[in-house]
Amino acid sequence: MNRQFKIAINGVILAAIMALAAYLGVFFRIDQWAADALYQNPRATSGKIMVVGIDEKALEELGPFQTWTRDNVAAALEYLASDPDNMPAVVAIDTLYSGESDNGEADEHLARAAASLPCVITADMAQFGTTGTLSDDGTYSINNYSVLGFEEPYSALKDATVQGHINAMNDVDGILRHGLLYVDVNGEKIYSMAAMAATEYAKSHNMDITMPDTGSIGQYSVAYYGNPGTYYEGISLVDLINGEIDTSAFRDKIIFIGPYTSGLLDSVYTPIARGEQMYGVEFQANCVEMILDGNYRREVSDVLQVVILLIIIFLLYLVLSRTGFLSSTLVALAAVAVSAGASFLFYQKGWLLHPLWIPIGVVAVYVITTLSRYLAALREKQRVQNTFQRYVSPEIVADILKEGTDSLGLGGKLTDIAVLFVDVRGFTTMSERLDPETVVKILNRYLGMTSECIANNKGTLDKFVGDATMAFWGAPLPDDDAVYHAVRTALDIVAGSERVSAELSEEIGEELHVGVGVHYGPAVVGNIGAERHMDYTAIGDTVNTAARLEANAPGSTVYVSRTVCDILGDRITATSLGDTVKLKGKADGFEVLKVESLK
Repeated sequence: MNRQFKIAINGVILAAIMALAAYLGVFFRIDQWAADALYQNPRATSGKIMVVGIDEKALEELGPFQTWTRDNVAAALEYLASDPDNMPAVVAIDTLYSGESDNGEADEHLARAAASLPCVITADMAQFGTTGTLSDDGTYSINNYSVLGFEEPYSALKDATVQGHINAMNDVDGILRHGLLYVDVNGEKIYSMAAMAATEYAKSHNMDITMPDTGSIGQYSVAYYGNPGTYYEGISLVDLINGEIDTSAFRDKIIFIGPYTSGLLDSVYTPIARGEQMYGVEFQANCVEMILDGNYRREVSDVLQVVILLIIIFLLYLVLSRTGFLSSTLVALAAVAVSAGASFLFYQKGWLLHPLWIPIGVVAVYVITTLSRYLAALREKQRVQNTFQRYVSPEIVADILKEGTDSLGLGGKLTDIAVLFVDVRGFTTMSERLDPETVVKILNRYLGMTSECIANNKGTLDKFVGDATMAFWGAPLPDDDAVYHAVRTALDIVAGSERVSAELSEEIGEELHVGVGVHYGPAVVGNIGAERHMDYTAIGDTVNTAARLEANAPGSTVYVSRTVCDILGDRITATSLGDTVKLKGKADGFEVLKVESLK
């Protein structure tokens, strides 16, 4: 398969996997955590909203909340209405008063107190559940947000107040990021307490406000203005009942009255303060602040973001698959930075994006392409190792790979090496007597023996030429004892050939004897040849001399030069043949020695 086509296919597959994972919510929790950190930060409030808490102080003085009569809240409302010049614009009571109590006078008391203020909002609450509907065409649909029940204030209080629902829906991770603008009750939209408070306040001040865009069930994204405690100034409900607060503090304000202690179980985790719970009245206050400010954020369609993610991941994969590690790293970092910057910029313009979808995709592409390059390098390294081990010992291969394949760069360099040539005596004549299959069998056994001897002594096997073998020491990596290793190999090959000869004599009645030549000196070593085909080899007079020594060596004999004997000193025992052996291309006086033994 064409490499470019394979890259494109892999890019499409990766992009599809990442897009599907994002759409199915695999990254939901970490993405929302990032969105909370990036988008939700405290900002200046208008000062129009105040929370009066049903707090520990009130419970200590008035007793457990479950034992209260409605007179307590009525008394607080009466105090808020006691000064006509300092009355609040709106009072919202974030507790449910559905149904008449056993104390009819207290019920009437609360209704009268509420009627004495310009606007009091009381709570409705819906009970949600799942229902199924079978249409006329046989289609069955499920609604997970059906209103199964709906509670309203008792009649007298309902007539004296405006109502707003107090339902809230946490995200799947338990964080309250969305308000519920309305609930649909039998086709009628019942708006939230926050929406009604903002509406009534705007109406009393001739303000034009718009409601946020909502999703299918009326939800909208909340931009929080304050942390827990921002709207609560320590004023307790009992402070109003006792008349201990200057009424000027309430003038023209939106007052939320509601539970402000953990014992009343009306607290939630929010994106602006994930580690600290916020009470329901504070959530309502934040929603009112946002609606009055018109500071809405529209959530960009997940489908559109998935399409964008798909395109970006595909293009990025194409780019990173063609670049090196450093370039890929820089491109990936730039992509993450641009994505984060774009998310923040869009947020400032009123649009909510998933801040981590693209960065997670970028990281995935970067990791996968980097890992692919690493695995490809490992495969190439293994390929080089497997191939090169056919020519040299595993120890040399390991050293070359440790130093890097730059040690095998194109071209050649002049270096001192020990060169060995070995050839079978009378092989041509033997080949004429035997059938081809037998000749190949003998040759393979013999060449296998020579290559093993070379590898055992850390040599570089240069080539096989028919029944001849060439090897050298000192390249591609230095060898501090190259001459010794070469002569040791020569003697090992002679001994090995004698073993092979004995086996062949017994099997087919043929003998095999070799002559070996070893010389040491400078030669050009490297990758020599054409661009399309080259050999790692050595050339020069040193190579030629070793070949001439081998050509003149009788069977089972190793010939070396004086240079070799001088380097080995007393480690070698050799018999000088003087200049009685004439080497082609060498002037008279070139001394040849026959190796007897090696220490």
